[in-house]
Formats: sequence, C-alpha cells, structure tokens
Amino acid sequence: MRRLTPALALGALLLTALPAHASDGPAHRESYGTKAPYEPQQSAGTYEQPPAGYTAVFTENVSRHGSRAATGGEDGDLVLALWDKARQQGQLTENGEEFGPRVRALQAAMSQVGYGNLSGRGRREMRDTATRMERRLPALFAKIADEGEKIDVVSSGQGRAVDSAGEFTGALAFADPALKPLIGATRTDKDLLYFHKAAGGAAYRDYVANDQRLKDTLNSIEDQPRTHEAAHSVLRRLFTEPFVDRISGGDQVGAAQAVYNLYAIAPAMSEESPDPDGRGWDLDRFISRSDAAWFGYLGDAEDFYEKGPGFADSDITYRMADVLLDDFFQQIEAKRSGTSDLGAELRFTHAEEIIPLAALMQLPGSTRPATPGEPYTYAGNPWRGASVAPLGADIQWDVYEKDGRYAVRMLYNEKETAFRAGCRPIEKGSAFYDFDELERCFGRA
Repeated sequence: MRRLTPALALGALLLTALPAHASDGPAHRESYGTKAPYEPQQSAGTYEQPPAGYTAVFTENVSRHGSRAATGGEDGDLVLALWDKARQQGQLTENGEEFGPRVRALQAAMSQVGYGNLSGRGRREMRDTATRMERRLPALFAKIADEGEKIDVVSSGQGRAVDSAGEFTGALAFADPALKPLIGATRTDKDLLYFHKAAGGAAYRDYVANDQRLKDTLNSIEDQPRTHEAAHSVLRRLFTEPFVDRISGGDQVGAAQAVYNLYAIAPAMSEESPDPDGRGWDLDRFISRSDAAWFGYLGDAEDFYEKGPGFADSDITYRMADVLLDDFFQQIEAKRSGTSDLGAELRFTHAEEIIPLAALMQLPGSTRPATPGEPYTYAGNPWRGASVAPLGADIQWDVYEKDGRYAVRMLYNEKETAFRAGCRPIEKGSAFYDFDELERCFGRA
C-alpha cells in the first residue's frame, strides 16, 4: 500500500466502498484480492456441447502462475519486530501470544519453498487445471497424439511461471503418455508474457511511477478514517491499547498492512501448514472479517487503477496487452490457413498480464472504468481482484471446425464466458462464436 498523504475530497463517496460484514467469522474470498487461490468456476458436465458437426481442432490458453509464497519476508520481519518488543514489555494480548510463533512458522515455510516460488498448493492447482482441460477435450488430445501435432509451451521466464508450465504439461503427459514427446520445451517470450516490464510497457511504467492523478486518487482512497480505524483494530487484536497508542498513525497502518498481507498469502501456503487438512495457518482469527475486507478493498483499488480498467479517459493500463490478444488470434489464423502444426498453445504469466488482458477484452467484471470524481468502490464497480485474476487464473479458447468453418468457445477461470458486447454468438445464448465474427467484432477482419 502507498504512503498516505492528506485526503482529497472523496471521503463521502468512499465510505460506501464496502458492503456491511460481520466483524468476525470465516474470511470472505474477496478479502484476499489477487492472492485468492484458484477455484474453477464451472463444474464438469455442465458445458455446452459444440454445434452439430463441429469437432475440436485446437486449444490455447494463458494462465497466471499458481499459488505461491510471498515475494519477500519484509511483512513478517516487520510484525515480528513489533511482536518481540511487545512480548518483552508484557504488552501482548491473549490472542497476540499465539501470533508470533505462527508467523515465524509461516515465514520458515515460505523460506523453504523459496520466496516468490510456487507452493505445494500452486503446483497442485496447475496439475488439476491441466487434468480438467484434458478431460474436457478428450477427442482433441487423442487427435494431437494420433497425428503427432505439437504442443507449444511459452512463459514469461520467471521461475514461478516456468514451474507452472512444468506442472501443467507434466499432468497432460501423465494423463496420456503419448503426448509427452509432443510437448515442446518451455520457451521464454517476455514481450508476450511479461510485457509490463518489456519495451512495450515503457509508457505504462511511466504512468505508474509519475502520473499525478493516479497518485492523488490512490492517496485519497487510502487516507481515510476507516483505514486508520482498521489499522488500530488489527493491532489491538495483538497488542495492548497503551502499546498500540505509542505507534504513530502512519506506522500503525504499515504494520496492519503487513498483518493483512500475511493473512492474504496464508491460503496459498495451505499445503505447507502444520495442519493442511484442518485449519491451515488459521490467520483469520488475527484480523476481523471487516478489517480484512477493507485492506482487501485498498489492494483492489490499487490494482484497478494501476493494472485494470483504470480511468475512463485512458487505456494506458491495458493497451499493452494487445500483443497477447493478437497472439490468440494469430494462432487460430495460422491453424485455419494450414501453416501451423500445433494442437495446443499454452502460455504462463502473471497478474500484471492477466488483469490488463481482461480489461482489454472486457471480460466480466472488467468492463467499467472509473470516471473523474467517482472513484472505484465495491458498491459502484464489479471489479474484484479475487475474480479477475486469482492465483492460477486462466483464459482459454477452444477451437472447433466443420467444413472449413471455425468456431471458438472461451472459458474464463473454466467458466463458459461470452465475448465482449457486440460479438454475436452462433446462436442466441450460445457460448460458441464463428471465428469470422470474432475477427469482425475485434476489428481484425
């Protein structure tokens, strides 16, 4: 979260940002933001059958890496330094007594996994997603094996994306060993799958670093009484009132943010917990549901403005994703023209690519930017990090052919999903679209 500065005149609007939540109780998925672990959004057996006579000939996806450890140990170090000081002074609450040992154990587990690396849960998420893909498209993968078509695999080159690709393709090979020699070695394409750090993202990086409107908006969202109330509430669960009162307001927010960050990453580390089949790390009891929801909202607001739909008068946050959308179309165009020997194109990347791609494609939840004077709030905008780009998020296009005609179905986090407004499906209410219609709709005709 950003350093707080005096609020601008947005407070009245922002007080409606969150729905009412009980102060305690099981964590709400939205509270985890983009650290929410993956959950497929449609059950097997409920998918629409392809139009009569169409057979699957190709599939392609882009997937965020699976659940991971935190990218660094700073949050744990910060809160443990406070915890050690409070313990020495006898200023821990009964709840706080248990907090320090649990955080130390979580940090040790993340250090063993490797900060930023896939956790056991993340590896399983990738394997399970691949297995479900193969089961949804058995005829396609049988065709790939029988005809010796290739499966191309490409990643951002970052360790957790490369490992995600390995887990995913390993599961495909396990499901059908005949696929193993057809799966190419994972290659790296940063321009395609790490574009926010590549040459195509230069203007975007300047926006994040220097845009004054962005800074003012995020500071206004963050520097509200509710943020300081939530921070105080989080710390009071761990430390006595006199101890918390000696911490400055800004430092309270920073410490509470660190507690929230540990809470948010804990589900991703569930398989490394001392009790993976029970309560896991059980960090829910160290932060109330309402406080977690508030800090989750602040994280969503930052992602919304820095990576998602952003401001209504600008596409700087997502226009660089056009390189990835182009690749989706180009793969199908090559298949249709007979210049491709691929049966599948598998891509592995990060939230910084999935979020802008969702905005560019106007996927559900990513259709509404913020207008001037009307900041992003939960009450006024459907965008949620936990839905748009959870850990393991994926977008998949399945391609079917009949007599030279191609039809495409999109799955978003494994849910059949309509293409953007203005694209006409083969039949009203169908999940299938003629490829020529998609090219027209996306301006590629």
